[in-house]
Amino acid sequence: MSLITAAPPSRPRTDRRAALRTPAPRVAPRTPAHGVASRARSRWPVRLGLGLIGAGLALLPWLFVLATSLPATATAAHWRVAWVGFDMLEALSFVTTGALVIRRDARACLTAMVTATLLVADAWFDVSTAAPGADQVTAVAMAVLLEIPLAVFSVVLAFRMLPRQR
Repeated sequence: MSLITAAPPSRPRTDRRAALRTPAPRVAPRTPAHGVASRARSRWPVRLGLGLIGAGLALLPWLFVLATSLPATATAAHWRVAWVGFDMLEALSFVTTGALVIRRDARACLTAMVTATLLVADAWFDVSTAAPGADQVTAVAMAVLLEIPLAVFSVVLAFRMLPRQR
């Protein structure tokens, strides 16, 4: 006696990956009731960009004024507070970026860029304010061996953490 068993009815297989690759249906942009597309919305990035470029160009004469009028030396009453506060911001930036990376949070791209910016600013001011001699050698060594490489790493991390548009 042969025992033949029928296979259970199978469900149609759906390829989930293929479903994820299919583009979402395009939705027509909203237009005002009278049918004319609003041009104000499409121009704001251009206007904002031109405004930012204008602000950068407006700083050029100010740089000349600073370069010709600032004294060669200055004494700061709260020198320690300034540097400790600045390095505290760097530490906070590193910790925040690390926590966001662990959580795989896309906002880590923002904090990584902040970290990179703070590191470059720190290197610049360390080198430019160091006293000649051993202090300046130490500042240059820290900038070249530590701060600038960490800033480059932070920029690369920021670009890798950017959310991808599909």
